[in-house]
Amino acid sequence: MTDQAQLLPGTLDLLILKAVSLGPLHGYGILLRIGQISGQALLIEQGALYPALFRLVRQGLLKANWGVSENNRRAKFYELTAAGRDRFREETEGWNRVATAMAVALAAQSEEI
Repeated sequence: MTDQAQLLPGTLDLLILKAVSLGPLHGYGILLRIGQISGQALLIEQGALYPALFRLVRQGLLKANWGVSENNRRAKFYELTAAGRDRFREETEGWNRVATAMAVALAAQSEEI
């Protein structure tokens, strides 16, 4: 059994928005940041990340600019747009409502029903 959690459908975009909300990052940096902020419980495959980044840029939630990475390589850096900040806030609120409801439901005891 592994300590890594499986991502639920639809959560990758929210994790990317969270990672980028902490500061502009290139793609590999986003992978590292998600691992870092989840205590290494959530590790994203590059094959899933880059299509999601492309989709978020196309939706206007992220903007991408070329820059130089910490190892002196040319890399595309991503940052939130105003629409991305709004979506991140909305999605976070929704996720927190679902997580709270799930916690309450899973904690229910038969004598409480």
